Amino acid sequence: MSHSSEQQKTVGELCGIGRKAAPRAPVETLQQVSVSTELGVDGDHRGKVRRRKVTVLALEDWQAACNDIARPDLDWTVRRANLLVSGFALPHEVGARIGIGDLVLEVSGETDPCKRMEEAATGLEEALRPDWRGGVTCRVIEGADIALGAPVRLLPAE
Repeated sequence: MSHSSEQQKTVGELCGIGRKAAPRAPVETLQQVSVSTELGVDGDHRGKVRRRKVTVLALEDWQAACNDIARPDLDWTVRRANLLVSGFALPHEVGARIGIGDLVLEVSGETDPCKRMEEAATGLEEALRPDWRGGVTCRVIEGADIALGAPVRLLPAE
């Protein structure tokens, strides 16, 4: 299915997909989902926000923040991100592009930790602040259907 040159560019993996029907709704985890330029993650209430259609969190950043507050038991869905990636360092530059399978995302900013994180666990909001640990917000450049296990890679900026 993929070419060896494509394999060499693969540096991470999609290991979680989540969506929320409404702002305070529970996070529903999925095996696969459709992501579009119009709606972001299909069925997620945030998809209507132009610059923040999709949020991406790195598993390693989440684990580091949880370890800082001695809460390694916290599930990644507490962060309320759409996509969880592992083995991939999220870029910290607006305009950087991330490929997840055939999906192309462009970083529009840092996902700032909010009071909801403090409600979830004491100290979590502050533990997510350094080095963009809370993840990135993205615009969808090219929509696609994605599934757990999809390769995650940095793409050349346009």
